[in-house]
Amino acid sequence: MIPPEERPHSLSPHLALKDARAAIDFYVAAFGATEDFRLVDPADGRIGHAELTFGATKLFLCDEYPEFGAVGPDTLGGSPVQMHLNVADADAFVALATAHGATLLRPVKDQFHGHRTGLLADPFGYRWFVDAKTEDLSTVETQRRWSESTAL
Repeated sequence: MIPPEERPHSLSPHLALKDARAAIDFYVAAFGATEDFRLVDPADGRIGHAELTFGATKLFLCDEYPEFGAVGPDTLGGSPVQMHLNVADADAFVALATAHGATLLRPVKDQFHGHRTGLLADPFGYRWFVDAKTEDLSTVETQRRWSESTAL
């Protein structure tokens, strides 16, 4: 066993949703994720745990398990959680995702903070900011640009 002080720190979202199989298929086809791991509940066939990789980030997901408090946006009437996905080309990413069933909520456009950003809703109730960096800006410059953009 690896001692706690030698374990790498990481943070992985864990999404519960009504149809984990369809979500995995969607994230692989539309977002370019890789499926790394899947456990299927032998009692009822639900996906109890799956792991996807998006670049260097892991996303965990499962089917709803209301008996354990794991419910998704459909059951809750939406989700307060939004994902932020950094990609090389936001326009190409959004085009592929919408071709596979994502809904465009905000078109991709250049932002004051030096990124090209759009907003998607996946078919499972989660919202995804898609972001491609276009400029390296300091915090001071970003704040200046934000202040100028809100003063218009």
